[in-house]
Amino acid sequence: MTESQKKAGNVIRVRGLHKHYMTAAGPFPVLKEVDLDIAYGDYVAIMGPSGSGKSTFMNILGCLDKPSSGEYTLDGYQTAELDGDALARVRNKTIGFVFQGFNLLSRSSLLDNVSLPLVYAGIDKAERHARAAVLLKKVGLEKYYHSMPNQISGGQQQRVAIARALVNRPNLILADEPTGNLDSVTSEEIMALFGELNKEGITIVLVTHEPDIAEHASRQVRFLDGRIVQDSQRGFGELTAEAGAA
Repeated sequence: MTESQKKAGNVIRVRGLHKHYMTAAGPFPVLKEVDLDIAYGDYVAIMGPSGSGKSTFMNILGCLDKPSSGEYTLDGYQTAELDGDALARVRNKTIGFVFQGFNLLSRSSLLDNVSLPLVYAGIDKAERHARAAVLLKKVGLEKYYHSMPNQISGGQQQRVAIARALVNRPNLILADEPTGNLDSVTSEEIMALFGELNKEGITIVLVTHEPDIAEHASRQVRFLDGRIVQDSQRGFGELTAEAGAA
């Protein structure tokens, strides 16, 4: 798939997705017949109550879990057709992850934390640090290259996590409750940063249970009992994915 075809198509395409987990009482369904397209450059908030399936769906989008059945195409690749190594390569070049808990290495500098994904890509130290420095400056932390995570605030730590997510130059950022550990002012700052990244053409998909955070996205997809029950796009009215749902 060429770059021009990508821009005109979908970075994520899901069809007939099901996920169940085996229990002592038999299979327990978590996702049921999920269809979803997310275009390059889209900004989507995934919402729903606890147990609705949104986190499981996010794990599948990030190739951290596999569906029980159905199709998932990521950046033009049918994920079911890829072996473990090939899937890891596609995931690492396509997706940047941002987690609620930051997941920074406590004994490594911010520069080393941001550049860590480049170690696995086989890039030499000088280039790793050069790219990490550019991104730390981008998120407003150019004065803290050599600081440790415990020497900066929670909001600054999340900025480091965002810089790390960008270091492999992904098409897509998946963010799981990225403001869950932050106060309201800092949350707004982080969401403003996501907005800037989206304007630069990066696709953003975030899971949140907070309506005010979801409002930053141009599109909101709501899960209930393992199904998509609402898919609404700001400025274009509400599209209901399941007739008569919630």
